[in-house]
Amino acid sequence: MKSDKISEAVVRRLPVYLRYLNELHKREVSTVSSQELGQKLDLNPAQIRKDLAYFGDFGRKGIGYDVSYLIEKIRQILKLDQKINVALVGAGNLGHALSNYNAFLKDNMKIVAIFDSYPPKIGLKINNLTVQPMEELDKTVQEYGIRIGIITVPDFEAQNVANQLINAGIEAILNFAPTILKAPPHIRIHTADFTTDLQSLAYYLDNGKEDAQHDNEVDG
Repeated sequence: MKSDKISEAVVRRLPVYLRYLNELHKREVSTVSSQELGQKLDLNPAQIRKDLAYFGDFGRKGIGYDVSYLIEKIRQILKLDQKINVALVGAGNLGHALSNYNAFLKDNMKIVAIFDSYPPKIGLKINNLTVQPMEELDKTVQEYGIRIGIITVPDFEAQNVANQLINAGIEAILNFAPTILKAPPHIRIHTADFTTDLQSLAYYLDNGKEDAQHDNEVDG
């Protein structure tokens, strides 16, 4: 099936599968069933089988999935078998944290360049990377073949930074700024909005207590 027919929800679940499969591999578990995956990941086994079936026939009836083989295939699907260089713009606290945690971008995906527009930050060392001025963005993107950009600047600067990344040749952006970015259709943007997630989480506080109280009042 062509990738443009596969929903974003399916693609977002693949790294979840991959993370757990890597855990199994470390424990030297050789096979796993969709039932076991479903129980561990709190997902419907049928949904897991359907997700993986979009990309091929990876399981064997009565046996399940070969863990090593499925890891290899999901990595290929996610293009993690290729070298993917990442640029980060914004050397503030969040930028520092992401850069210092470069190890989470495992294998072939790495942050290889950091940029900022604030003069006192230029030249600082973060995890063996030197913070570069924005004027060097275009040249560095081309030199290192950088394909993904991470934005960790204030919201009022984010769109301008996104425009610069896109003009430099970036193909996808992970945006941590609390704002909606505009981009051409061929540019993929994912936004990690801590504030929205935290506020929506607050809605569920005490909901269980309120439901129980309501049930008691109805019964009474």
